Amino acid sequence: MKNPDLSVKIGSLEMKNPVTVASGTFGYGPEYADYVDLDRLGAITVKGISAVSHVGNQTPRTFETASGMLNAIGLPGPGAEGFLKKYLPFYENYKVPLIVNIWGKTVEEYGRVTEILDAPARVDALEVNVSCPNVKEGGALYGTDVDLFRSVVDEVRAKTEKPIIIKLAPNVANIKQFAIAAEECGADGLSIMNSYPAMGIDIETRKPQLANRTGGLSGPAIKPIAIKLVWEAAQVVDIPIIGMGGITSPEDALEFIIAGASSVAVGTANFTDPSTAVRVIDGIENWLAAKNIAAIDDLVGTVRI
Repeated sequence: MKNPDLSVKIGSLEMKNPVTVASGTFGYGPEYADYVDLDRLGAITVKGISAVSHVGNQTPRTFETASGMLNAIGLPGPGAEGFLKKYLPFYENYKVPLIVNIWGKTVEEYGRVTEILDAPARVDALEVNVSCPNVKEGGALYGTDVDLFRSVVDEVRAKTEKPIIIKLAPNVANIKQFAIAAEECGADGLSIMNSYPAMGIDIETRKPQLANRTGGLSGPAIKPIAIKLVWEAAQVVDIPIIGMGGITSPEDALEFIIAGASSVAVGTANFTDPSTAVRVIDGIENWLAAKNIAAIDDLVGTVRI
């Protein structure tokens, strides 16, 4: 059959294929430009940006686990104005859509960073991080209290008409209520899931492996959790879902799509093999062609229960 249609839309964001990269695993883009044809990607999602510059956590900030990694980077970054000045000009050389992940310590800070990033046309969408387990202020608090969660989504929605994609926390009793709340507050899409709160201990020193004590677990270890959460959320909302968590192969990505994700993000695998996202794109296309499936949309949410 002819090449399958891989295109995906999230609000006004148009992706030519369903594969982006997870925030925090791809830097701001230039870091990977020598290793990946960036224009092959459906979109680039850059690491978290706040209204002002942020230092992040003390080291050690990462620790390799048996089937993934722990991190407590703490969202260091140049702030919104710094990002626009230092990194946005780089994207004038590319056509790939740009998704900027944003965060704040207060509801007002979420609004402020949204206002700053709303102006440049080259920023195509915002991914709203209300679920980072590695910062003491905001972060996980907004992702696990549905009323605070709504206040953040309402604030961001009021400040921009760009597509907003809400990144949900995995450590909640019922992810469906957060998915519904995001849709009701005007979100254009969901990202599921963020890293899972976790901890490692050095048995010789009896100290935590991370200076922050706890961090976020990512990588293949969390894939089954993420797939379950995508499936649950997809049952109750009509907005698109970007599935993520432990994707290292086309088969992993296809699991997410069958569970209900319209697109996927490659995360931790970027650290060990920067070509993963492109391999996933090619693998999805080849699999759809082999199965005579005309479009990626035809596969979304087709799990047989």
